Amino acid sequence: MRFTPQFLDELRARLPVSEVVGKRVRLKRAGKEWKGLSPFQQEKTPSFTVNDQKGFYHDFSSGRHGNIFDFVMETEGVSFPEAVERLASMAGMPLPAVTPDAARHEQRRKTLHDVMELAAKFFADTLASRNGAKARGYLADRAISPATQLQFRLGYAAAERFGLKEFLGSQGISTDDMVEAGLLVAGDDIPVPYDRFRDRVMFPITDLRGRVIAFGGRALEKDVPAKYLNSPETPLFHKGDNLYNLATARQAAHDGAALIVVEGYVDVIAMVTSGFAGAVAPLGTALTENQLALLWKMADEPILCFDGDRAGQKAAYRAADLALPHLKPGKSLRFALLPEGQDPDDLARSGGRGAIEEVISAARGLAEVLWSREIEGGNFATPERRAALEARIGELTNAVRDEVVRRYYRQDFAERLQRNFAPEAARGGYGRG
Repeated sequence: MRFTPQFLDELRARLPVSEVVGKRVRLKRAGKEWKGLSPFQQEKTPSFTVNDQKGFYHDFSSGRHGNIFDFVMETEGVSFPEAVERLASMAGMPLPAVTPDAARHEQRRKTLHDVMELAAKFFADTLASRNGAKARGYLADRAISPATQLQFRLGYAAAERFGLKEFLGSQGISTDDMVEAGLLVAGDDIPVPYDRFRDRVMFPITDLRGRVIAFGGRALEKDVPAKYLNSPETPLFHKGDNLYNLATARQAAHDGAALIVVEGYVDVIAMVTSGFAGAVAPLGTALTENQLALLWKMADEPILCFDGDRAGQKAAYRAADLALPHLKPGKSLRFALLPEGQDPDDLARSGGRGAIEEVISAARGLAEVLWSREIEGGNFATPERRAALEARIGELTNAVRDEVVRRYYRQDFAERLQRNFAPEAARGGYGRG
C-alpha cells in the first residue's frame, strides 16, 4: 500500500476541506459550514456546502458528496494517487517512500495501538481494584467523581516494577512491543526493562480517532523527581502534535462550544465537568506551532486560559509571540487570565460554572495582550522612550506574515499610540519595509 491510513489521516488533518475547495469555489461562511455555487453544474443559488469538522462537501444540485480526495479527483480528473500527490504538495508533506517495509510498518502501528488499549484497560481495572484505593482517594480529593473517571478512562499504575509488564506478557505482548509503545524503561544499562509508570494516577491520551496513543501519569508521592510523567516519543505519539481531550473537544467545538486551552489534565476535566466541553491542554510543554494549527482547524479564535500568576502571564505572552507570524484573516487567539493563585480546577470547585464563565467572558484579544506587555511598567515621559516603544511595536507587526492582517495590526497599534501619547506618534507610520 503506497499511502498508509496514517499518512492519509495526517493529510486530512492538515488540509481543511474548505481550503481545498476554496481553490476552485468562492465560499462564504454559513453558520458552522461554508456555502458556494456548485463546481459541477451551473446554478444561480448556492447549494454546495462544505463542513470542515466532518471533513466532507455535499452538492445538493448534483448529489455529489465526498472528501478532499474525491473533490480533487472530480474537479481535476485525476486518479486517487495523483490526487494524494497534489494534496500532499499543497500541505507541504513529503510523500512516503515506496519500500517493501511500508505495509509491515503500518501493521506495526496497529499492533502498538492494540498494546496501548490493553494498557489503558489494565490501568482502569487497577484503579477499580483494592490496589487502587489510594488513587481513588486522590481523585475524590480533586472532586473527580467515579462517573468522570470512567468518562476520561482514568486509571492507576501500581507501585510494582513489573505489574503492567507481566499483564501484557500474559496477553501475548512482547517486551519489544512494550518498549516501543513507551510503556517500559529500557536501555543498554538496564538489564531487565521495567514499568515506566509506577504509583501514578493515569490519564490516557488519545488521537483524533479516539485511540489511546500515550499516557500522562500523576505521582501520588511528593518525593518523586517528576510530579507528572508523560509517555516518551513513540511511533504513535509526538507530544507537540497532540492535545489532551482533542477528539472530544473537536466535536464539542463543532457543536458550538468554546474551544478553551488550559494547562493540565485535571484542569481539562474540571472544565468539562463544569460544562465547558471544548477544553484541551498541551502535553507537558508550552504550546507548539502544530498544536496551534490544530486549534485553528477547530475554531477561529481559541481561548487560552492560563493560571493567574506570573508564570501564567509569561505563558500567555509566549503563546502570543508564537501565534503572531501565523495569523490569517479571521484566525486569532483570545486570552483569559484566572484570578491570582487559582487554576481552572480551583475556580471550578470554588465558584462553579458561573465563575469560569466570568473569566472566559473577560478574555482579551491578541493585539490587546501584546500592547499590554509592551507598555507594562514602562515610563514613556520622553520622546526617546516613546520612539523606542514605537520601534518595538513595529518589530511586532513585521512578524505578521499575512499582508492583510499585518496592515490591520499596524493600523491598530498606530491608533493605540495616538490615543495614549502625542498625535505625532502615529504620523508617518512605522514598521515599514
